[in-house]
Amino acid sequence: MNLYAIRAIYLFELARTWRTLMQSIATPVISTSLYFVVFGSAIGSSIVQIQGVSYAAFIVPGLIMLALLTESISNAAFGIYMPKYSGTIYELLSAPVSYMEIVIGYVGAAATKSVILGLIILLTARLFVSFEIVHPLWMLTFLLLTAITFSLFGFIIGIWADGWEKLQIVPALIVTPLAFLGGSFYSIDMLPPLWQKITLLNPVVYLISGFRWSFYGVADVDVGISLGMTLGFLLLCLAGVWWIFRTGYRIRH
Repeated sequence: MNLYAIRAIYLFELARTWRTLMQSIATPVISTSLYFVVFGSAIGSSIVQIQGVSYAAFIVPGLIMLALLTESISNAAFGIYMPKYSGTIYELLSAPVSYMEIVIGYVGAAATKSVILGLIILLTARLFVSFEIVHPLWMLTFLLLTAITFSLFGFIIGIWADGWEKLQIVPALIVTPLAFLGGSFYSIDMLPPLWQKITLLNPVVYLISGFRWSFYGVADVDVGISLGMTLGFLLLCLAGVWWIFRTGYRIRH
């Protein structure tokens, strides 16, 4: 394995974060802080507790997951789309670098940036609400798995996109609505029985539920199922990336 190539791609992508610090870090943190002010203070005064947890603390995992999903996809999609747009991807593909090393470099950098952002938002949440993390190792596990999985998903979107507008279609029109409807701000137990069953078709429910369990030990879905769904989507994304490089879909031509 060419570790020098992985390191070069990884560090180049991380360096882009510091060049766009306002967009990469500051904007998501400010947006999440506004959610805490609006939902935690305004709505939290009307809803005392959910599943034995104060409402302001209850939404912390959901807000972190919301930022993690969107930023993982955006970082990875933009990272691989730029070489396609500028044409430098052909230099990369002709270099003595394997497809696996390319994926590790780009996806690793995107996942790292997302995890750092998630931890910053976690620290920011402390300024607004007091909470405890019951299972810190599981919290980091879910955080890392989600970042890697959706960075892979973003990598696929970056390969698929043939225009700047397509980079935003999936995150804006699919992922963000699924996150809002996946229990970020409420428990699905609060929904009518029919809507509870419909909501379980939303894959983001399992991510948020498992992540919330790592904080407070409460969940809408069994944590084993949440972990299984996360790993399943990870394997699906890996299969998608393998197929892209095997067929050369939107890379060779």
